[in-house]
Amino acid sequence: MSDDIVHPRDTRVLGQHLEIIHAVVYFAPGVDQALREVGLQGFWMGYFGSRAAAMGPVGAAVVKATFYNFHPAMVDRAIPDAWAYASPAAILAARHEAAGRVLRSHWRAVDPQVIETAAALSVRAAVAIVGEGRPLAAAHRALPIPTAAVDRLFWAATALREHRGDAHVALLVAHGIDGCEAHGLASGTDRVPKEMLQRARGWSDEDWNAACERLAQRGLVEVSGRATARGTELRASIEAQTDARAAPPYAALSGVERVALRRALAVLSSAVAEGEQLPFPNPIGVDRPAPGGP
Repeated sequence: MSDDIVHPRDTRVLGQHLEIIHAVVYFAPGVDQALREVGLQGFWMGYFGSRAAAMGPVGAAVVKATFYNFHPAMVDRAIPDAWAYASPAAILAARHEAAGRVLRSHWRAVDPQVIETAAALSVRAAVAIVGEGRPLAAAHRALPIPTAAVDRLFWAATALREHRGDAHVALLVAHGIDGCEAHGLASGTDRVPKEMLQRARGWSDEDWNAACERLAQRGLVEVSGRATARGTELRASIEAQTDARAAPPYAALSGVERVALRRALAVLSSAVAEGEQLPFPNPIGVDRPAPGGP
C-alpha cells in the first residue's frame, strides 16, 4: 500500500482521539463558565454560540442546517440572541482560552514533546482541509492558527472533527435520514442510550416515536426500537463512508507521521478521559480510549 493512502480504520482512530480532546469544550465546567462570563446566557447558548461563532453572526436557519441533529427549538432559543450578548470574535476568544486552560490541566504530567508532536502533525493535517461542502470545517480552518502547542492542537482538533462531522451530515442527508432518525438508529444499535440522546438533543417522546415509526417503515428498526439487520448494516455503512471522507487531510502526513500522531494523541486523549469530566457513554458517541495506547 502506498504511504500516502490513508486507511479509513486509521481515520476513525485518529478522529476518536481528536474528538476527546475537542470535547472538553462541552463537558469541562471551566469552559461553560468562561462563556457565561463573556455574556452568553446558559449552557446551550454557549454551546450553539461558541460552535457556530466561526461562521460569524449567522441566523438560526444556518445553525440548524449545519448542526443537524438538534431539535430546531433548541437552536431558536439560542440563535440569533447569542450575538446580542457577545460578538463571535469575543466568544471564540473565550472558548479557545478556556479550552487551552482545561487541556493544560489534564496534561501537566505529559511530556511536552508529546504535545508538540501531536500539535505539529495535526495542524499539518488540518491545514490540508478542503472546505468545499464542509461549512463548519471551512469556518474553523479559516481561524488564525495559535502559537502555543496546546492551543494549536485544540485548533486542529476542532477543524478536523468538524470536517468529519460535515461529511457525516452530508451522508445522512443523502440516505434520507433526518436528525431525530439518526439518533433512533444510533440508539437502536446500542451506540448511545435513548434517554441520553433525547435529553441532550431536545427530542420529545412524540418526536422520537414518530422518527422510529419512519425508520420501521423502511425496515431499519423493529417495533421495539432495536435496529434490524438492515438498519445495522446501513449505519455501519454510513460510518465507514464517513471514515473514508474524513481521510484526505491525513494524506498530508506520511505513514510514519500518522503512526506518530496516533501514538501521541492516544497519550493525550487518555489523559483527558482519566480526568473524568467527559462521561462515557456520552451524547457525542465517542468511546473511552483503550488502555495502553492506540
